[in-house]
Amino acid sequence: MSTISPKKQEIIDRESRILELARQMVLSGGYHGLGLDSLATELGVSRGTIYNHFKCKEEIILALLVETMGKRRDMFQRAASYREIPRVRLAAIGVAAELFVRLYPDHFRVEQIVKSDSIWDKTTEERRALVKGCQMQCVGIVAGIVRDGVAQGHVTLPEGTSCESLVFGLWSMTEGAYSIIATSDAVAELGIHEPFPAIRTNIHRMLDGFGWLPLSSEMDFAAAMEKIVEDVFAKEFARLKQPW
Repeated sequence: MSTISPKKQEIIDRESRILELARQMVLSGGYHGLGLDSLATELGVSRGTIYNHFKCKEEIILALLVETMGKRRDMFQRAASYREIPRVRLAAIGVAAELFVRLYPDHFRVEQIVKSDSIWDKTTEERRALVKGCQMQCVGIVAGIVRDGVAQGHVTLPEGTSCESLVFGLWSMTEGAYSIIATSDAVAELGIHEPFPAIRTNIHRMLDGFGWLPLSSEMDFAAAMEKIVEDVFAKEFARLKQPW
């Protein structure tokens, strides 16, 4: 069994503190709220020490994004491993995505802040590859469930529609909706008083449109998702302390 040297552990712990403090600075002041001088001062280290970990503040911001995406990927993997038919496993992915947004609002907010070309272009290819890798893994996990649905005859995709294309539709629908919930105060004024159940309903209507069996008229997916919460994400839901 390999062990981490005290020096290596010190480096890991310092980088963790850098990211923890950087996240709070980005949350309070956005991209311009993160300054390397103030970050070093808060940590009680020199600016050079920060550079030993990250080449610039954009690298720190991308590291925050990787950390966030890693948390989501891990939840997706657990959802995809749920022993059920493909459409229920896809519903488990929906549960994971929603729980992530509700359980880690700071991570989700930082993710929205850092997604800009000005940040992306100032970072190294190595750091960008980590972000792309996490993103591709999340898409691959969901696409794998779609392929299982096709292979088992539960859904037939229209000609010219790939599994990844369907995943992109689900991704854009949920990501856009979660962003609106996180950034807009007008949702309730529009008459949408329970936005998360509305998202769930729209996802199932989309899958019904593809003819993915069983249809929502044939199965109680609300009850199925509640069971997923209990079976797969009981600890996360207990921490949420909010009704599903």
